[in-house]
Amino acid sequence: MTEERMPDPEELEPFRFERLTPRFPVSDVGAMVAFYRDVLGFEIDVRWPEEEPTFVIVQRDEARVAFFTNERVGTGGHGGVELYIDVPDAQALHDELAQRVAIAWGPEVYSYGCREFAVLDPEGYMVIFTEATQDAPTTEEPVAPE
Repeated sequence: MTEERMPDPEELEPFRFERLTPRFPVSDVGAMVAFYRDVLGFEIDVRWPEEEPTFVIVQRDEARVAFFTNERVGTGGHGGVELYIDVPDAQALHDELAQRVAIAWGPEVYSYGCREFAVLDPEGYMVIFTEATQDAPTTEEPVAPE
């Protein structure tokens, strides 16, 4: 068996990753765009085709996410797929969003040094907002089943 060698970072420099845009299959692109635009403040970056789009990329600051129609998609149960968005003030964002959308959980401070809360988008994807903090934990984390 041959031993795998880790590449030298300089060897990978020409292959630098510029941006990651997760793409999610959804049953209703319009509902997703409305939620991310009207509730979370994203803007439409790409829409195709222009009339009755089946593919859309929305963006806010450096965060981007894409949605495409897929007739086989139902609601909820996405195999653990979640969006995890770093923000500078999770509590302030929570207070603002709580006026426009149901909060799934939080905000809580966890032992790993983050204040987090979550909402569900129209397709049931968990959207978690997180902020690094040195505040003391406000909750006990669930213990994984053995």
